[in-house]
Amino acid sequence: MQNEYEIKKEMCEIGRRVYNRGMVAANDGNFSVKLNDHEFLCTPTGVSKGFMTPEYICKVDEKGDVIQANKGFRPSSEIKMHMRVYEKRPDVNAVVHAHPLYATTFAIAGIPLTQPIMPEAVIALGCVPIAKYGVPSTMEIPDAVEPYLQHFDAVLLENHGALTYSDSLLAAYHKMESTEFYAQLLYQTMQIGGPQEFSKEQVERLYEIRRQMGLPGKHPANLCPNAQAGKPSCHTCGGSCSKAGTSSSAGDTDADLVASITKKVMEQLGM
Repeated sequence: MQNEYEIKKEMCEIGRRVYNRGMVAANDGNFSVKLNDHEFLCTPTGVSKGFMTPEYICKVDEKGDVIQANKGFRPSSEIKMHMRVYEKRPDVNAVVHAHPLYATTFAIAGIPLTQPIMPEAVIALGCVPIAKYGVPSTMEIPDAVEPYLQHFDAVLLENHGALTYSDSLLAAYHKMESTEFYAQLLYQTMQIGGPQEFSKEQVERLYEIRRQMGLPGKHPANLCPNAQAGKPSCHTCGGSCSKAGTSSSAGDTDADLVASITKKVMEQLGM
């Protein structure tokens, strides 16, 4: 089991990975690790996550109040969002927030990642909905994210970025990597005619593989709110998992929808 100093070193290593992969710019991004129900380590505000050393890391309680921080360092202003995840998901031990380019492009365009296009994304993520926009550092973001916490392990933040969480910091980071890779592939296939999606039967077979693997976390294979309500699953909902209380038919994910999504993304990029 890692001691506290080893966890701080791991947080610095994840910071370098996030920064070097271009998932954050300047001082953007934040992540945290749960030590116990009352103590959490988190990255500081106002520093580049690519150049941290262990003394940068702050310790807070379950309310986000400072327990320990070295002079010149304060906890991330987004700590409220992290605490909401820990409150609602006792199985989560780490949270990562970043601004990966392609995933954030979809978040800015208001497009959830719901199209089943590769086995790894279907098995690991299921799909990635969008939480409505909230002003950073306020309770608006935790409130916007909360409805998705019981069903998903990755969420896009409208006009902001992405949020992933899991049972370890490395796993939470890997979910961020997977979300960005999924978004990049989806975007690139839109440029050459649109992705070829899996059928419902193929998606269900991949879901069954996940169930057999016994992977931790929340996933549509077991918890899809649409499927539980007798509606099309998240991977055939045409993006309705980004809109509370609504759903659309499986046929919405046709060529016309792909074309309209491509146009929207291009407009957002100024292309």
